[in-house]
Order: sequence, then structure tokens, then C-alpha cells
Amino acid sequence: MTGTQGAPIRLIGLTKRYGSAAPAVDDISLEVAAGEFITLLGPSGSGKTTTLNLIAGFDKVTRGRIEVGGRDVASLPAHRRDIGMVFQHYALFPHMTAAKNVAFPLEQRKVAKDEIARRVEEALRLVHLEGMGERLPRQLSGGQQQRVAFARAIVFNPRVLLMDEPLGALDKKLREQLQGEISRIHRELGITFVFVTHDQEEALALSDRIAVFNEGRIEQVGTAEELYERPATLFVARFLGDSNVLDGSYGASGRLAGDGFEVAVPKDAAGTPGGRAALVVRPERTRLLAGDEAPPAEHNALPGTVAEVTYFGSHRRVAVNLRCGVRMTVREPAGFEYAASPGAAVQVAWPVARGVLIPDGAGREPAPA
Repeated sequence: MTGTQGAPIRLIGLTKRYGSAAPAVDDISLEVAAGEFITLLGPSGSGKTTTLNLIAGFDKVTRGRIEVGGRDVASLPAHRRDIGMVFQHYALFPHMTAAKNVAFPLEQRKVAKDEIARRVEEALRLVHLEGMGERLPRQLSGGQQQRVAFARAIVFNPRVLLMDEPLGALDKKLREQLQGEISRIHRELGITFVFVTHDQEEALALSDRIAVFNEGRIEQVGTAEELYERPATLFVARFLGDSNVLDGSYGASGRLAGDGFEVAVPKDAAGTPGGRAALVVRPERTRLLAGDEAPPAEHNALPGTVAEVTYFGSHRRVAVNLRCGVRMTVREPAGFEYAASPGAAVQVAWPVARGVLIPDGAGREPAPA
């Protein structure tokens, strides 16, 4: 089982409509390299799960192509696509032991009994369930049941593994533990993984690349660092992590001017001078200064008043109401020397180079989760 060759995936103009409603998937194209771990990330109703179901063959394509390993599979039934699937709620047969559940796809493929026994043992060992093959699902914990589901999905050596929020039903500690197991299995098998989640931290932790979905379309595709540090749209900036946003007019002088403020933007800003734009600043890139303190060189600083301070153990989140009417959030390490309290006059400062200028019209606002 180890070293299975993953298959590349190409989605070309993929569209799915249900009646006369707006398309659930709206003319998307995406290329996934063989052996890549890609995550489809977005809020509920954004089209990510529908896209996964179209790849799996659980739903019919309205228009477009789905290529797996260079072959168009859009018209093939699910069982002929050589694709494994892991669901959020396990979908195990309650009357079958763990070993029987794992063996099921092999039995359906008429594999010889001795080969089934060998592969089941290997699959259970891969997910660290040695010695538990004779237990029924009700005798296993939630995490162990999900491991059985993984073993069943990979036992027939698929070239692609699809996962639909497989960790969503687990508590935080167990979810983090299984994230590490998923990464390990991906490295060992070399299968192409397509993972669906609405959890931003999960996507950042697991993926080679992330495709951010919104209203049936893909807003941006890139590595976790690319999406976080250089979001192409306001939707991506606001959905992937926390963001401070300043709206205004981008002038030829390389500054953004809004109602009651004017700040410098990075020299490589993508906006067109003379148009509307938004400057995105991540909270961890900001810092608090005393109200009369001179900001460091190459920094922007805007005055305001501390509204609230929230302690999170590893960091503090400080909300500041700026004089211009905008609320900004500062994220500081918990060990950082801190003096400001609600009501204090402060400045919010950040390096000019750490802002990201997004031209007006680049993307839509987040849809309600």
C-alpha cells in the first residue's frame, strides 16, 4: 500500500445547477498535482462540498469536465473512478467488525480472501488500530471509528482520496491529533488528497495548497502563506484569519486616504492610483504605542482609544476605536509588556510593508456561515 502513485486532477469549467436557482458550482477550473494535498475551504453554501461530490461521482455535472489521471470521469459512476472517500460521520456498518468494514470494498471488487486479509491488516496497522479488527463500531471511540473509515477508504489503493470534513465531529484535542495522522498517511501513501473544511486553522495546518470558495466560485488558490500574507480579495482576507480593513481612495502619491485618516501603502501595491481600494493589516502585524509616542520609521500610526482587552492565554486581543471611526484589533503575545487598559489613549502602528492593498471590486464580502 505504501508509495501508491497519486493521480492529477483537472476541473475544467465545472458547473452544477439545481433547477433555476443560482449555480451551486459556477464555472470553476482547478488543477491538482499528482500526490498533492489540496483543501477546499469556504463557508457553508460556498460550493466546496458540491465540488467534492461531483469529483466523487455522487452528483451529476451540469457542464464541464473532471479529469482524473488524464481521463474524463464526469460520466462514469462513482465505483469506476478509483477514488476513496472519507465522510464526516464515518458511515461504518454497525453490524460489522472494524476488519469487516475495512474489507468491504475489497470484497466488492472480488479480491481473493488471503489478499483481503493481508491488505486489511496492513491498512489497520497504517492507522494504528492493530489488534482492534474484531471490535464493532460501538466498541470504538469516535477517533478510532474515523481511523477505520480512513482504512476502508485506502485499502483498495485508490489514486485519489476525498475527505468531507472528516474531523468535524471530534473535539479539539482529538481533531489536532488526527490532523497529524492525516499528514503522516499522506506522506506515506503518496495519494492525491482533496480535503473539504470550513475550519481555517485546519486548512492552514494540513494543506500544500488551499482553494478558497465563495458563492460557487474559487476566489483564490495558493499556499497557506500566500493566501494569508497576500490575499487577492477582501473575502479571502476576512475569511482566512482576522483582518483590519481601511477603505479609501488610493492616490498617485502612494497613500490611501479615507474619512479622517491617511496612511502609506506598500511600494509594490497592486491598486491603480485614483481608484478606491482597501488596505488589509493583520492584527499580529500591529502594535500599540502611547498616545504621544513617535512611531518607528516606515510605520503607519493612527490614534484611538482602547475599547476592550481580551486574554487568550498565548496572546491578548486589544480592540481600539480609532478617531476616524474604524475599530482595529491588535494581537500581542501574552508575555509582552503591556500597560494600556480600556479608555487609554493609544496609537495603532504597523510597518508600511506589512499592509496589503486590495483594489475596489476584488472579491465579494463573506457569505453568512
